[in-house]
Amino acid sequence: MIDIESHVPKSSVSRPIAGIRLLVGLLQGLALFLIYQASENKLWTADNSGLFAALLMALTIGPVLLVSGLGHMPSSTLWRWLPPAAAVLALLGFYDIWRSVGAPYWGGYGKSAEAARFPSPELWLHAVAGFFIAQSLVSAAAVDGRRIAGYRAIFQSASKLLIQVAFAGVFVGIIWLVLALGAELFKLIKLDFLKNLLDESWFAIPITTFAFAYALHITDVRPAIVSGIRSLVLVLLSWILPIAVLIIGGFLLALPFTGLQPLWATKTATALLLAASALLVVLINAAFQDGSVAHEVAMPIRVSARIAALLLTPLTLIGAYALSLRVGQYGWTVDRLVAAFCLVVAISCAAGYFWAAIRGREWLARVAPVNVVTAFTLLFLLLAIFSPLLDPARISVNSQLAHLKAGKVGADKFDYEYLRFQGKRFGNDALKEMAGRKTGNDAGTIAMKARAALDKKNSWEPGIAPDKAHMAANIRVWPKGSALPASFIDQDWKQSQEDWSMPGCVRDRSMTCDAFVLDIDADGRNELLIPAAMGATLFAQDKTGKWRRTGTIDSLDSCSMDVDAMKSGAYRLLPSTLHDIQVGETRYRVDGADSAIAKVSDCP
Repeated sequence: MIDIESHVPKSSVSRPIAGIRLLVGLLQGLALFLIYQASENKLWTADNSGLFAALLMALTIGPVLLVSGLGHMPSSTLWRWLPPAAAVLALLGFYDIWRSVGAPYWGGYGKSAEAARFPSPELWLHAVAGFFIAQSLVSAAAVDGRRIAGYRAIFQSASKLLIQVAFAGVFVGIIWLVLALGAELFKLIKLDFLKNLLDESWFAIPITTFAFAYALHITDVRPAIVSGIRSLVLVLLSWILPIAVLIIGGFLLALPFTGLQPLWATKTATALLLAASALLVVLINAAFQDGSVAHEVAMPIRVSARIAALLLTPLTLIGAYALSLRVGQYGWTVDRLVAAFCLVVAISCAAGYFWAAIRGREWLARVAPVNVVTAFTLLFLLLAIFSPLLDPARISVNSQLAHLKAGKVGADKFDYEYLRFQGKRFGNDALKEMAGRKTGNDAGTIAMKARAALDKKNSWEPGIAPDKAHMAANIRVWPKGSALPASFIDQDWKQSQEDWSMPGCVRDRSMTCDAFVLDIDADGRNELLIPAAMGATLFAQDKTGKWRRTGTIDSLDSCSMDVDAMKSGAYRLLPSTLHDIQVGETRYRVDGADSAIAKVSDCP
């Protein structure tokens, strides 16, 4: 007879540990409530937000590390790990605020400029990911009794912690759903005490942290839950691997026949290829697990995993090539730098997996050391990009300014708003220098556009309407030698400021555009066609001389319409195929199916 109980994982957590964990969760909630209350009472302001963010980061993530480590790490290990971890969290929070000084606040909508600033969502997300990896490595090392644990211990520690955190998040969510339901039930009988209680921060914050700590403890004392969920999830994921290999492999096989141009046209090639690479890595590891189940893996999964390990190399190399093209043409941006950092990890991982697929008697055995090296590489990069070492905002601003200085982008086409809203303090310091520029090439244009960008408070609200000087400077008129009509410049466009369907250069002094002078209705009077990213707008003068929007092209690039070709004069006007209809004294215009100016032929 098989002793089932002997195969169920046993908890190593003593009862006193439970009390300590719950106390830590409660004290964490109280501490977070106090600093939040200080923020509400204006004790934390924009001037001391660095300290506020430092405390918030340390008190949000630090206690979770303590709760997770209690009962699994010796006290000496805990006290060697937690103070440095809290210090790193605090420094990351402080630097995140420092680098945003002078730049618009990401959460500034509806908040005063003097209010305390919270750490950015990007920092929260990556700090959680980074300290998840670090906690898994430290916990595994404590279990193994080594500085760097064996891969099996690391896998067990990381997979367990991932399931615990996910379970705890779901548990907290359900707790709040139950409380909200209870509040609504009492509200039916005119009792609002529970709803009022849930609105109180002194109750809401501690109950959340307490419930999260309790959920982490429950999964520790019921390890069979974690083991069962982990086994089920990994088995399900591993059977997705053959499908993913078939799809991604088919995509790569099709590239020699289609060429890379359709891929470049998407402008998201690198992100999509990185996503495909990440998917294959996750599925390969779902099949490989800690390396001890190789003999149990079904043959289709074994073959698919080996093929997937080989597919990573072309995926990452094509992604790197796509990124290099964009950087060479437009320079570095924050998004491209993050993609580059991801590619560093992806390429090193792909090289290691390729090595594991073609060498070794045991199935993918070398994946284990590759994963360990990848984990440490990820930790380094996560720390570097959220510190002064490799700050993407600083690097991208320097790159964009270098492009402008080298003449690779004209002063009238330079993206000043990128510096304002993506460049953090580095971009805004550069804009302030530009705004005061009086000498050098295009100094007047640069200064005017820099001031216009600095005037904008956020990227989603309409900017300041252009005056005559901005209108004349921001609109490039074609064909060459043509001039923007004086009546168009002199017209007051403030009424169009919040009309998002209007061209950006008509409603926002920081934006530029092209305008084509043409007589599109053959009445002897010129109209203006202004293309934009999602279409084009036709302006004509009415009988009073006022310029009005009289037509649109809904999707300028629906057939990859080439604005550069229009600039060179490679276009012609064709008569309409639809007649107007007059009924009685009223005349009706029949527009195209999609717009007043519609594409009537198929794309080549």
